[in-house]
Amino acid sequence: MLEYVAEFVGTMILIIFGAGVVAAVSLKGSKAEGAGWIAISIGWGFAVALGVYVSGTISDAHLNPAVTLGFAAIGEFPWNQVPGYIIGQILGAIAGAVVVFFHYYPHWKVTPDPATKLGVFATAPAIRHTPSNFIAEFIGTAVLVFGLLAIGANTFSEGLNPLVVGLLIIAIGLSLGGPTGYAINPARDLGPRIAHAILPIDKKGPSDWAYAWVPILGPIAGGIVGAILYTLMF
Repeated sequence: MLEYVAEFVGTMILIIFGAGVVAAVSLKGSKAEGAGWIAISIGWGFAVALGVYVSGTISDAHLNPAVTLGFAAIGEFPWNQVPGYIIGQILGAIAGAVVVFFHYYPHWKVTPDPATKLGVFATAPAIRHTPSNFIAEFIGTAVLVFGLLAIGANTFSEGLNPLVVGLLIIAIGLSLGGPTGYAINPARDLGPRIAHAILPIDKKGPSDWAYAWVPILGPIAGGIVGAILYTLMF
């Protein structure tokens, strides 16, 4: 049970810092407004590293259903713990998004574009082409899980592993994140999207549920394939 709570807390921290940097860069009146994609990519990298540090002493610090399912698919994680991990991750993501909403409370009203407000919570493609969007999420998550398994194999630097994982996230964001905003994590997209749908955000617009399946199924498929490829190669 404590492992599920740790996944909740770690994922909440992940979203507070990750969605928080998007809000800082995107919302009107923020002192970081316009800081750009590099700031967002670095912010998400640190967000993941901090989430892993917070939860890693109690849980396996997956913070991501695609990681949980990918590891389970190759026998690196017990299937009976998968539901608890995923529920904790999604609930933690919702909670983190709620914190970001209140932290930036006055900025929602002065930000006129509904898509910008949604973009703080959930991903959207730069060019909406569903097959390509799915492939981008698939590739990004396959690289993520492949990289996590490689990092985990290097036990000589266990204390630094969360920072290395953060660097992996930054690299994915800078190199592969442009087409879709790189959810690479179903909880990271679904949880905040649910929060966007239920929170009283001023003139927020729709939550784009027609696209929501892409950052869920793309990362799940990519995570499983990335894990299998790693086991086949090493």
